[in-house]
Amino acid sequence: MSLSATERHNSATADPQVGDAGAGALPAVAGLCLKSQHIDTILQEQPPVGWFEVHAENYLGAGGAPLHTLERIRADYPLSVHGVGLSIGSAAGLDPHHLARVASLVERFDPESFSEHLAWSTHDSEFFSDLLPLPYNRQVEDTVCAHIDQIQSVLGRQMLLENPSNYLELDESVQAESEFIAAVVRRTGCGLLLDVNNVYVSAQNCGYSAHEYIDGLPLSAVGEIHLAGHAIDDTVPNDPLLIDAHDRAICDDVWELFAFTVGRTGAKPALIEWDTAIPEWPVFMGEHDRANRVMQRASASTVRLQRA
Repeated sequence: MSLSATERHNSATADPQVGDAGAGALPAVAGLCLKSQHIDTILQEQPPVGWFEVHAENYLGAGGAPLHTLERIRADYPLSVHGVGLSIGSAAGLDPHHLARVASLVERFDPESFSEHLAWSTHDSEFFSDLLPLPYNRQVEDTVCAHIDQIQSVLGRQMLLENPSNYLELDESVQAESEFIAAVVRRTGCGLLLDVNNVYVSAQNCGYSAHEYIDGLPLSAVGEIHLAGHAIDDTVPNDPLLIDAHDRAICDDVWELFAFTVGRTGAKPALIEWDTAIPEWPVFMGEHDRANRVMQRASASTVRLQRA
C-alpha cells in the first residue's frame, strides 16, 4: 500500500532527534523556498521536504495560476509566508492597502509562520528594490515597535522579525543591533527569524564577532532560521564586501555558524534560501538534507552533554 503525500511528509519529519512541531508551528526541520522551476517536480514526486516558504508579494493577486498552485502544495506541506515589502522601518508608516492584501493572503492560506524584515524600503510613494538599513536608537525602536504591533493586530497572529544583512554601520546608532532586536522582541512579543547568513555577512562587513552577536540575541524567541549563499565583491583590494546574494550554495563558514546556532537553540525550522541562479532540484535537496544532518548532530550532542 502506497503512502499519501501527507503521510510521506510526516514520516520524513518525524525524527525525534531533529525536533517535533508544535500545534500550528512549522516542523523543526529543513524547508525550501518554493520556486517555479521546481513546481512540476514537487507536484509529481511529492518529495520529503519539511515545509515550503513563499514571498508574500508574489501571491497578492485575487486569483490565477500561482495561487492555484500554492493551494495544491499547501494541501500537503506546512507553509511559511515571508514578507518583503511592508517596510517596517519606514518613518512614514505602513501602507494600509499593502498590509490588507498581505492579511488576505495570510487568512486564505493560514500559514504556520509569517515573517518580515527589520528594514525599510519605501519613501512617500516610492518603493525601493533594496531592504535598507536603520539606525538603532529609541526613536526608531518606537517606530518599529508600533508597526509590528499594527501588523500583529491586523493579522491576528505573532510575526517573526528577520535580522538584516549590513554593509555599513550608521553613525546615528546608539546601541548594537542585537540589543535593538532584543528590545523590540520584548516590547512587541514578536518572534525572531534568525538569518544566519545575514549575521555572517554583517559581521564580516562591519568587523564584529558573529558568534557574540548570536549570543546577544533573545534566542528563546527564534521561530525560524534562514540559510543562504553570499557573493564576494573584491573590487577593493584587501577589503572584500560580502553581498547577501542568495545565488549559490551555502559556504562552510555559514554552515559552521548554523551548527553553533542550533547548538544554542536546538533544532528549528531552517530554510534554504536560493532566489537567483536557481539550481536543479537535486542540488536544492542536497542543501535541505545537509541542514537536517547539522541539526541532528547538534541535538545528539546536546543529549550527550545532558547525560554527562
